[in-house]
Amino acid sequence: MRPARRTPPSRRMFAAGLVALAATPATAGHAAGLARHDADDCPPQGLRRELTARLDETIEDTRRQAGIPGAVVGLWMPGRGGYVRSFGVADTATGEPMAVDSYVRIGSETKTFTVTALLMLVDDGRIGLDDPISRYVKGVPNGHRITLRNLAGMRSGLFPYTADPDFINELLSNPQRSFTPRQLLAYGFRHANTFAPGQEFQYSNTNLVLLGLVIEKVSGRRLADFIHERVLRPAELHHTLFPEGNEFPEPHPRGYTNQTLSGEVEDATDWNPSWAWAAGAMISNLHDLRRWAPIVATGRLLSPETQAQRLRTLPTGYPGTTYGLGIFETNGWIGHNGSIPGYETVTVYLPPRRATLVIMINTDVMVEGQEPSTVLARAVTSVATPDHVYDGSVINP
Repeated sequence: MRPARRTPPSRRMFAAGLVALAATPATAGHAAGLARHDADDCPPQGLRRELTARLDETIEDTRRQAGIPGAVVGLWMPGRGGYVRSFGVADTATGEPMAVDSYVRIGSETKTFTVTALLMLVDDGRIGLDDPISRYVKGVPNGHRITLRNLAGMRSGLFPYTADPDFINELLSNPQRSFTPRQLLAYGFRHANTFAPGQEFQYSNTNLVLLGLVIEKVSGRRLADFIHERVLRPAELHHTLFPEGNEFPEPHPRGYTNQTLSGEVEDATDWNPSWAWAAGAMISNLHDLRRWAPIVATGRLLSPETQAQRLRTLPTGYPGTTYGLGIFETNGWIGHNGSIPGYETVTVYLPPRRATLVIMINTDVMVEGQEPSTVLARAVTSVATPDHVYDGSVINP
């Protein structure tokens, strides 16, 4: 994710042309109605009828116009009620409807879990945010000056490996390939640093791969195991996982991307996410993301002092959005978005209203230079919280 709208193909995670998903009768289905959910998922009463109807119409219109095959939207606002809906299809070939209990790849929302794990080690007294990365990982360009804080806040100046042409070609030539963290870093380290540590904001997945290695070195455990034991288990996230390969629990929708060698839309459902590792490989569902939003935004797993440092957000260079340590704030909403070929998500929390918004879609094909999940989140909040309209488009997963 970089602080730019993925307008020209060269600004995207992979070099690929922009191709709109064609609208078909299957993708133009009506909202699926109130979804099944656990007893604690939604207040006893939903949103008032007028607001529910406006959301239904707005989301479906936006989905069709943006060419989004399927979407799941959950919005919970204490005192006003809750809203859970699925729209469109999970599979454009069969017309299978999108299901609210779907698992999806959450892309860069993985960063909220990785950085939370890192900050737990800070609370344990085992690392310091101002430690240089060279203390833990050798061979990092200018590593003696780049701190863990710089890495978590996207201010290291390290070149993003996902922008390396050889990496792009090798991944897209074989999406089933498994990459190691060191292989990923090698693509980034062949390039000069883009600025001195702390000087600017630049979204770089290189930063999170390094933080993943720090967690493994200090804890003596695999990153996936540490996150499971220290983050997922205490947060009671039973439907969130860090896959080893391309495994994908059922049910899940098919995912569609145009980040391909041809630039044409292809099915990316079973791509191996190892290339994203600590920066974007995880999987979750609506129930768990709803639970996670207030946990990460309020720091329930961290000390107040450490959470305060996490939320000390700094300018990104784009009006309305600031970035902290693995978390952003945009017009009052705190959280993160995610994008990985085939899927996009938004999971954010609005402290003044104690409101939570979760969006899951099965495409990352851009619409007029913007992430489709951003377009949808903006539409939802324009109706539900017009004084706090989401605009995370400057954060590019």
